[in-house]
Amino acid sequence: MADTVRLTDEDVEQRLAHLDELLERVESVAGPAADAALAAVRGLTEIYGEALARIRDLAGPELAEQLTGDQLLDHLLVLHLLHPDPVEQRVATAVEHAAEALRPRGATLELLGIDEGVAAVRLTTKGCGGGSASGAEEAVRDALLAAAPELLDVRRVPDEPAAAFVPLETLLPATAPAAGTA
Repeated sequence: MADTVRLTDEDVEQRLAHLDELLERVESVAGPAADAALAAVRGLTEIYGEALARIRDLAGPELAEQLTGDQLLDHLLVLHLLHPDPVEQRVATAVEHAAEALRPRGATLELLGIDEGVAAVRLTTKGCGGGSASGAEEAVRDALLAAAPELLDVRRVPDEPAAAFVPLETLLPATAPAAGTA
């Protein structure tokens, strides 16, 4: 059997983005041809999902771990609701990865919990760059929804206000310098 050229993770991401664009174009067109194209995509997705489910069922624990360790296969297991890890674990892992990526930019990220399909996170950014905060928030949201499409929403919980520190010296009455000192 001849060696086949394998796609890199970046190649896969580019192709998935292109497929999303194509599907959006097909979905925007009305008519029987568009309906048939979408039905064909759904049918292929179901068949490939079933094939992936059979592979997962045949896989032992070691191979199952390898499957989830591959970015594309992990994504497909999530997409087809076949991932062996529970949603809470996948969200926690996604938060850890996002927090690592945000840390060099001075931001922190914390998962507060998941309730009724909604993940609550606390995202703290430094500085007053609202644009970077909204970009970070959107990136976190995308990462969590990609890791767990079962989530209904990702909500940012506002930062808790920091306790105001007032030095004691500012509260005490000013004292006059002692005699003989200037």
